[in-house]
Amino acid sequence: MLENGKPELLVPASSLEVLRVAVIYGADAVYIGGEMYGLRAKAKNFSMEDMREGISFAHAHGKRVFVTANITAHNKDLEGVRAYFEELKEIGPDALIISDPGVFMIAQEVCPEIEVHISTQSNNVNYATYLFWKKLGAKRVVSARELSIDEIRGIRERIPDDLEIETFVHGAMCISYSGRCLLSNYFTGRDANLGACTHPCRWKYYIMEENRPGEYLPVEENERGTYIFNSKDLCMIEHIPDLVTAGIDSFKIEGRMKTALYVADVARTYRQAIDDYFLSPELYESKKAYYMEEISKCTYRQYTTGFFYGPTTHESQIYDNNTYVKRYTYLGIAGTVDGNGYVSMEQRNKFSVGDTVEIMKPSGENILVTVEKMLDERGNQIESCPHPQQKIQVMFSETPDEMDLIRVKETEE
Repeated sequence: MLENGKPELLVPASSLEVLRVAVIYGADAVYIGGEMYGLRAKAKNFSMEDMREGISFAHAHGKRVFVTANITAHNKDLEGVRAYFEELKEIGPDALIISDPGVFMIAQEVCPEIEVHISTQSNNVNYATYLFWKKLGAKRVVSARELSIDEIRGIRERIPDDLEIETFVHGAMCISYSGRCLLSNYFTGRDANLGACTHPCRWKYYIMEENRPGEYLPVEENERGTYIFNSKDLCMIEHIPDLVTAGIDSFKIEGRMKTALYVADVARTYRQAIDDYFLSPELYESKKAYYMEEISKCTYRQYTTGFFYGPTTHESQIYDNNTYVKRYTYLGIAGTVDGNGYVSMEQRNKFSVGDTVEIMKPSGENILVTVEKMLDERGNQIESCPHPQQKIQVMFSETPDEMDLIRVKETEE
């Protein structure tokens, strides 16, 4: 728990830009990956220079930064891990997230002043495992996603108060136990446990009989489809009281490959829900529909409560497609405003003069505005910005503040 008695809101960041967004939009702590030894090799990840800058930014705002080093390490990785931790020691993150006991030992030797948090990849499903890691010096253990609320409560009752429980409360679910997937390596040679998952759980599958090559039989439940491993996304925004009373110290959001818009939306909504609950449980209960409406504005795959209330069923899967629900498109982040009212931006998706777009503020306010004028990098007037990451200046009917996000609602078909 934080000093104010609330659980920590722990939010992912794929880049320095997204880290800043996470901090501004409500995170108490941010977890990031360096260019090596984390389980999201396809994420943009942080150079040492960006990591240093991100940690400095977070600390200036009173927030913390954790660095993932949670691969399943092989012999050839250990020398590099040691050198990596030597570098991190100089940069000073607040914690390392580790799953491998050998990597844990190296961290204890090289940078004992940095907290170690035990990753969910370590299959942490009972209180004895928590006590084991506590005895070795871990500050926090991340619960396995397969645990129920009652099981987490049982762990809390049997471990010391100063051993923290971190639990995923929102985001994508992995089909494999505690994320230990072998499918990616089998199909493509890219090892999920070394950060290179190709997400074969989202693929479409058929059965082919050995003596009838080329004759594909769909894998179906009724007529719904063939995405047999495609789980819904976890969402516990309507169950904050249960998470709190279970004794969870840190509410973790999944998504270290997500956009700034996703991170801002999820961080802002969970921030509001947590703060509302601690201000007044009645206020929180009265706003549940609002939280669900807001959290559904980011991309998602339909929502489930995962294992929190018992074993999952067929209702936790999506059988007819592998696509996201997408209601809004991310346009960019508002930068500085010049004396004429033009806002500097780097385009993330095309939009045009005359469009109605939405300013998304960290406070929770959403403001519909019109794009009135647009200039290119040379100051020439343009009607739209079609080029990826195009640097532009935009005049809106109402001027956003720096770090406001700009998004547009998808046209309903």
